Order: sequence, then structure tokens, then C-alpha cells
Amino acid sequence: MRIAVVAESFLPQMNGVTQSLLHVLAHLRSRGDEVLVIAPSSSRSDDEAPAWVEGYPVHALPSVPLSGYATVRLAAGTVARVRRLLADFRPDVVHVASPFVLGWRAVQASAQLGLPTVSVYQTEVPAYAARYGFPWLEPLLWQRVQNIHDASTLTLVPSSAALDQLRSRGVQRLNLWRRGVDTERFSPDRYDAAWRATVAEPHERIIGYVGRLAAEKQVEDLAVLDALPGTRLVIIGSGPQQEDLRTRLPRAHFAGFQAGLDLARRVATFDLFVHPGESETFCQTIQEAMASGVPVVAVGRGGPLDLVDPSRTGWIYGPGDLQGLRAAVADLVGDDAKRRAFGRAAHASVQGRTWPVLCEQLTTYYGKAIAVQRKRADVAEHRRAPVQH
Repeated sequence: MRIAVVAESFLPQMNGVTQSLLHVLAHLRSRGDEVLVIAPSSSRSDDEAPAWVEGYPVHALPSVPLSGYATVRLAAGTVARVRRLLADFRPDVVHVASPFVLGWRAVQASAQLGLPTVSVYQTEVPAYAARYGFPWLEPLLWQRVQNIHDASTLTLVPSSAALDQLRSRGVQRLNLWRRGVDTERFSPDRYDAAWRATVAEPHERIIGYVGRLAAEKQVEDLAVLDALPGTRLVIIGSGPQQEDLRTRLPRAHFAGFQAGLDLARRVATFDLFVHPGESETFCQTIQEAMASGVPVVAVGRGGPLDLVDPSRTGWIYGPGDLQGLRAAVADLVGDDAKRRAFGRAAHASVQGRTWPVLCEQLTTYYGKAIAVQRKRADVAEHRRAPVQH
């Protein structure tokens, strides 16, 4: 197949959207498919997106920074510009990753060209409005989300919560497409005793968080854990709230952004993983912690509801119930046998969720979208045909 991938965010910014796309591109290369990537440019010439990824060209559109979060870039340009790029490449299908600004242009341009679109709902953008001080924007942002997915040939969602969320808003042609996890990289075998000794005392249990340090992740909620006796909170990630969080979490160790095997070693060395963000459509970092044999305590909203099996692989607490968060964490850090049993169950639960399996499922959705679009074209052609008397 010839596939145009339109990414709302891409390299050099590393996040869940980028990471999943890199796995998809590697899989498409192994199949021999032809791909064009269209994405926003970076802000710095010394940190620009590569011109090629997995042997595929990356067309970087001019972009502007998101107010208050300069590393997030919004692509400039028009629907006509995206349409020209798609018309020149002539894809069989357009994969639109986490569409909102650039992705909406891609969906409109594809419709004008009669191209099928597979839009991947990956970010609950409307929920960010209140977090960033604009609650009145939320209904408008939801209308944009609905418009995008109503106009898409197929929409893929990563969790049952996301499926219910879009279905409740009348979006149709929904399909479940979860995320894979690299169970070779994220493994209990990556445990790093030397690193552990640099961040915690021998008697302390490490409570870890991995993710962006931004308002939508609610990392400040972890303040209820900062002084929990016998523990050390370790924060991995970067973002606009980093300095504020250092003040709010004075005992925490901030390890900065980590990737690759360095990240895998740190996660495998956690005793417990926590995630307080209520706006996760999936939450890949939870799955990576589980693959590392680490039990999880997460908020009971969105993607984590599919990932964490309470009383077996971790605990779920109610949104806003920070004392519930503290109690769940205290339960596991205070019981070594239970915590280890939960960790073993967590590790077992994600085996088989590999990226090749999930990416091959994605290509079947590409084929389904192509078939749907062809059927639409045939119906339209039949309607235009003159009536024979």
C-alpha cells in the first residue's frame, strides 16, 4: 500500500503519538509499503525533525508554538497545501494520528480528493481546556473532535473508555485499536541496583512516575505521596511545570527526560508506578511499567480502566480521591509479598501485546477503510449514471 501519515506531533518531540508512529513506520517498512510522513516542523534548526525516518520522507510544515508550551508545535498552512501534498503522493489511504489542527486539514483535504482516512483518536484535547484556564472552550473543542471523526472513513480508539466517550457523542464507524508494548526493552531483567542506590536509601521503596510535566498530567496530585514514610518519589519526564513541581514535591528525585534502555532500566527499578492523569485515552507508560514487572496505582478514568486489574495487577482510585491514592500506594509499599505478586501478575498480563501484532491489525483497518471508500465511490457513480428507459 501507499500510506500518507499525517501526524499532529512528531520528532523531535517524543510523546505517545510519536512513539506509536515510530513503531508503525518500522512495521510498514518491514512489509515493503510506501509511506509519506507529513508533520509540523520544529522550532530549532539544531533540533529539527529528520528528513527521513525508516527510509520514508518526512515533509515538515511550518509551525508555531503552543502558547505556554513552546515544545508543542501547531502546523501552519491551509487545507489546499495539504491537498497538494496528498495529490502528489497519491496514497491508497491516509493515516491521521491524533488529529486536531493539521489532522483536521488532512481529513478535509482527503475528502476533497476522495481518499479514505483512518483517524486515530489518541488525545483528549477538550479536557485540557479547563486545566489551562479556558473551561469555556471545552464545548467548542468537542465540536472539532466530532467534526473530524464524523468526516473520517474510520476512527480507531485505544480503549473501551474512549470508545464509549466518542460513541456517546454520536461518532460512528468506531474500531478498537490498542497499543503494543516492547516486552524485550521493558522487562524485569532491566533492574538497575546501581541507579537505585543513587536515588533512594536502602530501606526506601521507589514510587515512580513517567510522563510529561504538564497540567493535564496532574503530577501535582502526587504531593500526597511526597512525605510517605519509607518511600522515595521519582519523577521522570520534562515539561512546562517542572520548576513548579520541584517546589510542590521537595523530597522527590527529578530524573529528567529518559528514553530507550535508560528509561527501561529506571522503570524496572521502581517498586511501584503511579499515574494521576484523568485525561488518558490509553496510557502507554502504565503498560510499560507492567511489562517491567511493576504494579500500578492509577486514577479510575479513561485508558487505565482497561489496563489495571484491581487487586491483581494494581489499584484504581476515584478521580479526585487523593487520600484513596495515598492509601492504595501505602498498601503496596507496606506489603512486599503483595507488591511482588501484583508485579508478577502485571508482567504476565501484557505478554503478547507486541507492536508487530498491533501494527498488523492496523493494516487490516487500512484495508477496511479503502473498501468502504470504494463502495462509497461506486454508490456515487451509480447515482450519477443516467437512467435507462
